[in-house]
Amino acid sequence: MDRAVAARSAIKAGVLGFLLGMFLPFIAIVLAGALAVYFYRRESGFVLPAALGSRLGGAAGVVATAIQSIYFVIWIFAFHRQKEYVDSMTRVLHQAGADSWILYMQDSVRVLFTPGGLAFTLIFVMIFALALSAVGGAMASLWMRSRGRQL
Repeated sequence: MDRAVAARSAIKAGVLGFLLGMFLPFIAIVLAGALAVYFYRRESGFVLPAALGSRLGGAAGVVATAIQSIYFVIWIFAFHRQKEYVDSMTRVLHQAGADSWILYMQDSVRVLFTPGGLAFTLIFVMIFALALSAVGGAMASLWMRSRGRQL
């Protein structure tokens, strides 16, 4: 695998995954992984095996999630929207069926916005995105296998 081509492919796919994630959150992460494999094939002419496609897709998912996390942190802390975001998360939990008006549920939501809670959330989301985008990368490399030369 050409690492320079792979890095460029993962960054391009991660940026597109972030932009698509505003409209299609879970599908965009899988697409980011698939796009990374597609960009790699287009630039190098080689189709990656499923294992390497999975790794490249995972890298694209990490890039997309890192961009999203930076955007999220800047939006909340730079614009002093923490209280509004906690209230909106409480409303979302209530609509989802959780009794979010109970005090311990409100405290649990507020804990997520402490530095430790944000770090935990970031790690959890990063692992989830890594898994989804790795699946997208592996699926794309398997789908493109008959369309190009094997590495």
